[in-house]
Amino acid sequence: MFTDVVDLRDFYASRRGQVARRLIRARLRRIWPDAKGLSVLGLGFATPYLGAYREEAARLVAAMPASQGVLPWPRPPGLNVVALAEETELPFPDLSFDRVLLVHALEGTEALRPMLREVWRVLAGGGRLMVVTPNRRGVWARSDRTPFGHGQPYSLGQLSRLLRDTLFTPVQSAAALFPPPQAIVPLARWARDLDNVGERWASTFAGVVMVEAAKQIYAGTAVPQTGRKRKRVLVPIQGGAVAASDRHSRSTPDEA
Repeated sequence: MFTDVVDLRDFYASRRGQVARRLIRARLRRIWPDAKGLSVLGLGFATPYLGAYREEAARLVAAMPASQGVLPWPRPPGLNVVALAEETELPFPDLSFDRVLLVHALEGTEALRPMLREVWRVLAGGGRLMVVTPNRRGVWARSDRTPFGHGQPYSLGQLSRLLRDTLFTPVQSAAALFPPPQAIVPLARWARDLDNVGERWASTFAGVVMVEAAKQIYAGTAVPQTGRKRKRVLVPIQGGAVAASDRHSRSTPDEA
């Protein structure tokens, strides 16, 4: 279940949420240093992080799931770039975004794979996906006083496997939010230094894990046939489905 949009807004308006946003956004900026001339989509509650690219991106859109609720962004009113949408039926054409950022999305959806298939559909061929989720081994996932303590948390390995299973190729990963939620405000002055040290020496216990992934355009599939060799071929992925191939080679006595 998605966290209500009002609760998300209130968290990021708090001192704790502001520090958390700063730390996560710093990691995001390191992986995606700019978005000049790119089309960027944020899915879930990504607006606290999309602001980093507001002056650079050619097009910037935020889609908030219907079961979460929606708030306009950015302010002042009249400049809204947020749309309310079902995460399994995004109202965008195929191949329409160069970057897709998922924050407060993966851990809350009840339609995990359909949502990722929609992300695959709207992501351009050379595009990149960034997923930010609570770390199942971190302290933040154990505290229900923040949005990172709700929904399904993931370890880095679980998140990477999920992306590979849904036609994405993990490219790089990062971790952030090392100060525990109870101490992040008192330690705000040193929070970034603590995050840098934590990522180097204790990344297992980060509050969030982040994985950047590329869209798979081709997938490998084995074609089994009785009395024939199994030949692995590259099959183009079209329309969100793997197109089956019937190419094969028959075994000969010398090959058997």
